[in-house]
Amino acid sequence: MNQNDPNPDLNLDAQDPAPVAELSEVETLRAELNKLREDSLRERAELDNQRKRVARDIEMARKFANERLLGALLPVIDSLEAGLAIAGNEAGALREGMELTLRQLLKVADDNGLVAVDPAGQPFNPEHHQAMSMVPAPGVAPNHVVQVYQKGWLLNDRLLRPALVVVAQDG
Repeated sequence: MNQNDPNPDLNLDAQDPAPVAELSEVETLRAELNKLREDSLRERAELDNQRKRVARDIEMARKFANERLLGALLPVIDSLEAGLAIAGNEAGALREGMELTLRQLLKVADDNGLVAVDPAGQPFNPEHHQAMSMVPAPGVAPNHVVQVYQKGWLLNDRLLRPALVVVAQDG
């Protein structure tokens, strides 16, 4: 053993192979630790990139969510403009054009999950109807809709706007 040796426990003489084995094990552990650090940094970068991609996708979806609906409404706008340009002072042609346009608009609404709630003669349903008043109505079953002031609308089976109705009173 050398007196000038700063670390007497690490004797690298050829006679004692144990310290050399310990040294190579430490190097192996350091290499493994460095690899784990690199893997951790890579995974963190991947997660950050994925988070940014998802945020960008959500923003694009929010920005263009109504693109399909608005694209489907363009022919309706075209029909209204054409009908108004052609009709002039002729009321019959204007009415015909407006009826055609309404049918187009209702088809677009239906294709996009919008359904009218027109409850005339049906039992009052507080989940889909809003009663404006109750009136005596002979010949109409109690709690049935007598008159519809304004249709209601469902969007994919979820209430968008309740129907405004008048309901028959009991007795």
